[in-house]
Amino acid sequence: MKSNVQQTDKGILHAEAGRQKFSLMRYQPSEDLALYIEQYWVVRWDLRGQAPFRQVILSYPNVNIAFERESSGLFAGVYGVPKTTYTRLLQDEGIVFGVKFHPAGFYPFWNKPVSLLTGQTLSIHDALGLEVTDMTKTMLQLEHGEEMVPLVEQFLRNLLPEPDEQVARINRMVQSAINNREILQVEDIVQEFSINKRTLQRLFNRYVGVSPKWVIGRYRLQEAAELIEKGGLPNWSKLSQDLGYYDQAHFIKTFKAMIGKSPEEYVKSIESSNANRNNNEPRSQPK
Repeated sequence: MKSNVQQTDKGILHAEAGRQKFSLMRYQPSEDLALYIEQYWVVRWDLRGQAPFRQVILSYPNVNIAFERESSGLFAGVYGVPKTTYTRLLQDEGIVFGVKFHPAGFYPFWNKPVSLLTGQTLSIHDALGLEVTDMTKTMLQLEHGEEMVPLVEQFLRNLLPEPDEQVARINRMVQSAINNREILQVEDIVQEFSINKRTLQRLFNRYVGVSPKWVIGRYRLQEAAELIEKGGLPNWSKLSQDLGYYDQAHFIKTFKAMIGKSPEEYVKSIESSNANRNNNEPRSQPK
């Protein structure tokens, strides 16, 4: 199996700096699991002899299962949708194999409101009542991510739930919020999918773990961060309007509350990071 998932840095803050510290590969699920699983991902790092690195993620509304090996040992866990950003400290050497579920894809395996997981990390044993230490150890000893995928897929097939028509329906709603820049309010989803607003909110609480408003706002913030990373200092007033905020002040307040920096501070931090990286790159010797 080869990595044939479109690579994107959206949601990875200071992505250019991160690429210098770890590798990221993504893999598509088999057809029978594609309703539930968006992709598999493998992160590796080797920072032995280097300072630890903090990677901040502006996470998607997806539950992840992760099988991890680092200096502190093995861990296999279920990660709910983070309420704000998620920070991972990378140090020494390690590897993580992740299963990224579709926004509504984890509920049939969990069969409880996914909102109970929001902001939480549980071991797979605590979440699903399964012991996976031996499997985790065996899998993470393999050299390539594509060799790990069949082991994880067999694990998932053993848990495969009964079909649930709501999964595909809610996934379409979330995908529409991603693709359609005209969706800026919850009412836009209500109108497009002809669904009662309270019903929509209950479905998202049960299946996704966060509200429709949260999902729309998160994707728009990811767009803003990506635009800033790629293009420097944009027209804040126009960007705020394009992303559906009441005004520039509301956008700046929301951005800072989620990322911890104002948009202008974030631009400066990227510029500083890029300058430091360039200064540390070896210079070619004169001939």
